Amino acid sequence: MSILLFVMLGVFIFMMFRRNKKTQQQQAELQSKFGPGVEVMTSFGLFGRIVDIDEAENKVTLELSPGNLATVHRQAVTKVVEPAAEPVAEEAAEPAAASPVVPDDASSLTTPGTGSTATAAETPEETLKRLNDEGKKDS
Repeated sequence: MSILLFVMLGVFIFMMFRRNKKTQQQQAELQSKFGPGVEVMTSFGLFGRIVDIDEAENKVTLELSPGNLATVHRQAVTKVVEPAAEPVAEEAAEPAAASPVVPDDASSLTTPGTGSTATAAETPEETLKRLNDEGKKDS
């Protein structure tokens, strides 16, 4: 019984060291991708472009938006943001039949119970009145 306990403990320790080694390899791979001009995300959700890397103090200067710089610890940069791939437009013989038409306005929406359509030109006061009237009808 005690041999089984030591084997389980050994497997647990082995798995723990293996996980740490994988994490270190992933971190080293990420650090190798760093360089000026690379889009990154920090561990606290800031997106920016690397402007400068200070190896001596483990600091990275990020440009969050034009003219706005932030200096963060090198380990706070956790992800390299890959540019989104542009969808390739396929040339189909019948493009209209291949894709469904989805309305881009609220004209197709109906209010429950009344069957009337909600318009985009409705003012906030009209919306409040309509919603209050619907509430009175249900009661």
